[in-house]
Amino acid sequence: MNVHGTVAEGFEPVRDAFAQNFTALGERGAAVAVYRDGRKVVDLWGGTRNVDGTVGTEPWRRGTAQVVRSATKGVAAAVPLLLHRRGELDLDAPVGEYWPEFKAHGKERVLVRHVLNHRAGLPVLDRPLTPEDALDPRRGPAAVAAQAPVWEPGTDHGYHALTYGWLLDELVRRVTGGRGAGQWIADEIARPLGLDLWVGLPAAEEAAG
Repeated sequence: MNVHGTVAEGFEPVRDAFAQNFTALGERGAAVAVYRDGRKVVDLWGGTRNVDGTVGTEPWRRGTAQVVRSATKGVAAAVPLLLHRRGELDLDAPVGEYWPEFKAHGKERVLVRHVLNHRAGLPVLDRPLTPEDALDPRRGPAAVAAQAPVWEPGTDHGYHALTYGWLLDELVRRVTGGRGAGQWIADEIARPLGLDLWVGLPAAEEAAG
């Protein structure tokens, strides 16, 4: 397995550990970058980018895009925080102030900050959604709005792994007049900073593989 890239002096063990992911742990394609005190000290990549999991002919390149899964929540949380800094969103306001349908079933006490810190009491849904419903920008939020909290909002904590995206995206849409979190990130964060970062992959990038 060829590992590409560079490591600064003293970080050679990182290269060894990265290579071991392929030789001993079954990794197929990956990249890692590490910055220390503002200086890039690790920049490595290797393997294949074939999405079907086979070892194919499409090598992982330095700029290959990668799904970051739940790390997306940290980026997405920056959107309401920046809206708050601009005076467009009050973190201590009820979510229902911006999203009236959300007030149903005892959720009128859910504050914006409860959504951001996973204390809204909505980590799961009572009814399952089809994949089509889950991906629909209207049906997912509507299901959350119809859900009763499983604890008194603000009194407990539980990771909102599956509902956080719907909650945050719909809240942002209501505040911005229809611009979702993914578009907001593209317009206000990724493009100004020159980042290859998307929440919702553009068609051109998807076609490029």
